[in-house]
Amino acid sequence: MQFTFAHNNINVKDLDASIAFYQEALGLKETRRIHGPDGAFTIVYLGDGVTPHLLELTWLREHPQAYNLGENEIHLALRADNFEEAHEKHQEMGCICFENAAMGIYFIVDPDGYWVEIIPAE
Repeated sequence: MQFTFAHNNINVKDLDASIAFYQEALGLKETRRIHGPDGAFTIVYLGDGVTPHLLELTWLREHPQAYNLGENEIHLALRADNFEEAHEKHQEMGCICFENAAMGIYFIVDPDGYWVEIIPAE
């Protein structure tokens, strides 16, 4: 039996702001969208155009408030083919929330407070 990753989901308060952030910060593009039959939810899948792995953003009409992320220990991680250029871009965007120079990584934060780890290419 073999399992392969399909996607990771995060719930978002402002779908348009989240899509814009992930497009600008990470170059992710919308691959498809699902609308609930009564408008109760919208699901948007974002992809990097290279791997089959997707980020699923879910917006729920009945949850307009910010999500409680607890200690926010769960995060996504993406490799940057040009780590220095990525770091400069994220500095300009003002979205770097934590840096660990000793490990050679940093984190950015999205509009909902989710952290995304940026790591250099291997």
